[in-house]
Amino acid sequence: MIQRSLMSAHILIVEDEVSIRDNVVYSLESEGFTTTSCSTGAEALDCLEKAVVSLVLLDIGLPDMSGFEVCRRLLAQRTIPVIFLTARSEEIDRVVGLEMGGDDYVVKPFSPRELTARVRAVLRRTGHGESAHGPMNSAMFQIDRERLEIRYHDRLLPLSRTEYRLIECLARHPGRVFTRDQLMTAAWDEPDASFERTVDSHIKSIRAKLRDAAPEEDPIRTHRGVGYSLMEPTS
Repeated sequence: MIQRSLMSAHILIVEDEVSIRDNVVYSLESEGFTTTSCSTGAEALDCLEKAVVSLVLLDIGLPDMSGFEVCRRLLAQRTIPVIFLTARSEEIDRVVGLEMGGDDYVVKPFSPRELTARVRAVLRRTGHGESAHGPMNSAMFQIDRERLEIRYHDRLLPLSRTEYRLIECLARHPGRVFTRDQLMTAAWDEPDASFERTVDSHIKSIRAKLRDAAPEEDPIRTHRGVGYSLMEPTS
């Protein structure tokens, strides 16, 4: 079963419990990722032969082979970030997964928000997915992902890391309304440690810096009680 969305980072979800798999798919696609999901190790290995994948979410307890075996076969042929999904809390399982080359692990039950934050963190750390590389130009911003710099009206903006991530998230989908919760997940390494009002504070700071570059414009739209969006370019 393959679901597609607008974001270039392609996540393979290998999980045999349907309810968990569907929740993970919904959570990641709500954040703009492209996903492919399957329920066995054999299906996962077949998919990896045919598709370009940015990261694998891999359940350890699969019906046909262990997630460790899937990881071993996968990493013997290519380098792809792997996050293990496991119902086991024993330290030895976590150690084995990481020593095999896994990049992270999440113990069930987990929150979709935590999982999405870990996916983003691993993609940033490993440099996989288009979001980690090269320039991205929108109608209003020129974004240099290698230098972590953003220009607005040809002026370099003096941004913090969090402000950079917030603009990049909004610029990726002009017109899309992002909730404060979604923006926290996109911009903070540990979103659970942040507060929704922190997003408002950072947006206020970003707006001030944009006004310095172009006093007559205000490209960020406030959606009261919901969040923010970037104004769509006019034709």
